[in-house]
Amino acid sequence: MDKKSTSWGNVSSWYDDLLKDPDTYQKKVILPNLLRILDIKKGERILDLGCGQGFFSEEFAKLGGNVFGIDISPELIKIAKARNTKNVAYDVSAGDTNLSFKDGFFDKSVIVLALQNIKDVNKVFEEMKRVLNEKGSLAIVLNHPSFRVPQASDWMFDEGKKMQGRVVYEYLSEKKVEIIMNPGFAAKKEKAVKTYSFHRSLQLYFKLLSKNGFAVTRLEEWISHKESGTGPRKTAEDKARKEIPLFMMIETKKI
Repeated sequence: MDKKSTSWGNVSSWYDDLLKDPDTYQKKVILPNLLRILDIKKGERILDLGCGQGFFSEEFAKLGGNVFGIDISPELIKIAKARNTKNVAYDVSAGDTNLSFKDGFFDKSVIVLALQNIKDVNKVFEEMKRVLNEKGSLAIVLNHPSFRVPQASDWMFDEGKKMQGRVVYEYLSEKKVEIIMNPGFAAKKEKAVKTYSFHRSLQLYFKLLSKNGFAVTRLEEWISHKESGTGPRKTAEDKARKEIPLFMMIETKKI
C-alpha cells in the first residue's frame, strides 16, 4: 500500500481548524497529561513523530525542548513551518522508514494518535530504539485499542438498565480499515477523501516493543472531559465517559 494513502494531507486545513477549537481532546485531555508524563527539561531533544501541523511540537518547545517534528503529509508540515515556532524544526518523512537522524540523537520521543495510521509499526519501534539515547523514553498515545476498534465497536444504551456501555465486535485480529474523512460526500457532490487506520491489540504492541528493546514503564487510560447536554440519557452517558477511557498512553524506555 502506498504510504501516502495514510496521510491526512487531503484534510490538512480541516484538521488545522479542528485543533484551533479550545475544547478538543488534544487540548483538554491529551496535552496536560502528556506534559506531565514527559516532564520536559530545557534543552532536551524531542522527536514528535507524526507531528501533523505541529500542535504538540509547539507546546514542547514552549517548555524549553529542542523539538523535531516529522510527518508524512507535506500539507501539514507546510502549515507547521508557517508558524515559525522557535526551537522547532519540521520535515516531511514517513515514520516507518529509515530516519535521517543520528544514532542516540534524542532524549525523548512521542507518537500522538499517529501510530494507528502507520502500516509498519515494527519499523517505527526499530527506528525509535536507534535514535533514542541510552536513557531515552518513548511515549505513545493511542485511541484506546480495547474500546475503539474502527468499524467494530460502538456505544450502546441498555433501556432496561438505563446504562450506557461500549460494545466491541472484534479485538484480537489486526485490521486495516478504510476511513472516509468526508462523510456524506456523495450528497455534497464531492470526491471521497480516504485514509486508512490500523487496529492492533494491546498484546501486539507490547510484543513489538519488547522485540525492539523497550520496557513499558507506565500505562495510563484517559477519559473524556466532556458532558452531555440535558436529556433522558445524560446521567448514563456522563457516567460511561468516566468509566470507559477513550485514550491509552504507553510510556516505554530502552533496556
